[in-house]
Amino acid sequence: MKLYIKSLETYFILICSFITVCATAQQEPQYTQYMYNTMSVNPAYAGSTGATEAALLYRSQWVGISGAPQTQSFSIHSPLRNENLGLGLSIVNDKIGPSDELYFDGNFAYSVPLGYEKRLAFGLKAGARMLNIDWSKGRYYDNDDVLLNQNINNQIKLAVGAGIYYYTNKWYVGLSVPSFLKNNYYDDVQESIDYDRMHFYLMGGYVFDLNPNLKFKPAFLVKAVSGAPITADISANFMIQEKFVIGGAYRTDDSVSILAGFQIAPSFFLGYSFDYTVSELNKYNDGSHEIILRYQFVQKQSKIKSPRFF
Repeated sequence: MKLYIKSLETYFILICSFITVCATAQQEPQYTQYMYNTMSVNPAYAGSTGATEAALLYRSQWVGISGAPQTQSFSIHSPLRNENLGLGLSIVNDKIGPSDELYFDGNFAYSVPLGYEKRLAFGLKAGARMLNIDWSKGRYYDNDDVLLNQNINNQIKLAVGAGIYYYTNKWYVGLSVPSFLKNNYYDDVQESIDYDRMHFYLMGGYVFDLNPNLKFKPAFLVKAVSGAPITADISANFMIQEKFVIGGAYRTDDSVSILAGFQIAPSFFLGYSFDYTVSELNKYNDGSHEIILRYQFVQKQSKIKSPRFF
C-alpha cells in the first residue's frame, strides 16, 4: 500500500513538472547549444558564415525518464555565387513518449550590406512536418479507449516561417517565427492531440577579445509563446587559443548547464553540453545531454568572417 501511494505521488510530481515545462517552454524542439545550431532557430542565418557549413546534433533530455524527449537534427547551408543569397536545409527528428515527429525545412536568406562588416539578412522557411503516434506506447494506454486505439501514421503538416538577422564579425541579433501556420501536435501532459501556438524567438550574442588567446561570448535566446510566460536561455562561453571552449548556461525555471567544445581542426568543431534540472523534475532524471558536430568547408572570400562562436 505504501509503495502504491509512493508511486502515485511520483506520477503526480512528474505530471506537475511536465505541465510547468510545457506551459513555460515550447512545442518546438529546444537546444542548449543554439549558438552553434542557429539556422534551426532563424532561417535568415543561412549563408551568413560565407562558407558551406553542416551540423549534426543529438539531444537526450531528462535521462532516466521513460518516454522523455530525444532529438536528432542535421542542417547544411551555404551562400550562393551571389554572396547576398543563402540556402539551407534542416532535418529534425523529435521523439517524445509515443510520438515521433519529423521536420523537413528549406531555408532561404537574402542579405543586404549596411557598411563595412555589417549585414542585415531576411529569411524564409518552408517545409513539412510528419507526425506519427503509437498510442500503445503511452503512459495511459487503455485497450478499451477508442481514441487511444486510433494511431496516427505519417500525418503531413505544412510549415512556413520567417526571420531577420543582423550581424557583424563581432555580434549578432535576430528575431524569428518558426511557423505561422497552426497545426496539431502531440501533448505529452494530456497524452492527446492539441493545436500548437505561434512561437517568437529573439536571439543575440557578442564576442569580446579579452586578449590574443582568449575570447568571451555572452549569448541569449528568448522564447515567447502566446498564452505562456516568456522564457530565456542565457549563456556565457570562453574560447581559449581558438581551440577550446568552456562555459555555462541557464534556462529560466528549468536547468543550469555546462558547455564544452574543441576545435578538432580548422573546419571541424565538436561541442557537448550537460543540463542539470532545477525544477522538481530533478528528482527523477539524470540530466540532459547534447552533442553537436559542425563542419565548415573551405572558406570563401567574404567581407565578414564570423568567429567560430557563431
